[in-house]
Amino acid sequence: MANAFALLRLLPMSDREKDAEILALRHQITVLERQLGEKRVRFTLSDRAFLAALLHRLPRDVLRRVRLLVRPDTLLRWHRDLLARRHGAASRPKRPGRPRTVHSIRALVLRLANENPSWGYRRVHGELLVLGVKVAASTVWEILKEAGIDPAPQRSSSTWADFLCSQA
Repeated sequence: MANAFALLRLLPMSDREKDAEILALRHQITVLERQLGEKRVRFTLSDRAFLAALLHRLPRDVLRRVRLLVRPDTLLRWHRDLLARRHGAASRPKRPGRPRTVHSIRALVLRLANENPSWGYRRVHGELLVLGVKVAASTVWEILKEAGIDPAPQRSSSTWADFLCSQA
C-alpha cells in the first residue's frame, strides 16, 4: 500500500525532481553497500515480490545499468519464483490424498455386511462386482473397519429372528 502511495507522489513531480531523487537514492545505496562491507542485505518476501514485479519488464541491459543491491539475475529469479508460487498455490489440491468412496457405495457395503453377517470382506467385494460396482477389496475392508464391523466372517452369528427373516 505504501508503494502505491509512493507512485502517486511521483505523478506531480517534474523530471528534474525525479532525477535528483534518483541520484539521492543511488548515493544512499552506495553508502549502504560501503557500511555493509562483506555482509548481505536480507530482503523480505514482500520486498522481493515488489522489486520483481516492478523491474521484471526491463531488458537485461537496462537492468545491468540500474543501481541495485542485487544482481539482475537474482531479480529475474525472484520473479520466476513469484510466478511459480502463484501458480502452485492455484493448482494445489484442496484436500491431500485420494478422494473418499462415494456415499452410496459405502451404504451398499454396510447394508450387505449387516444383512449377511457370515460374509467376510472378500465375499462382500465379490457380490459388489456381480452388481457391477467396481471397488477394491481393501476399500471394502476399510469401510467395514471404519463402521466398527469386523471385516472377517467371525462376526456374531445370526439370530433366529435374522435367520427367519432371511428365509422369508
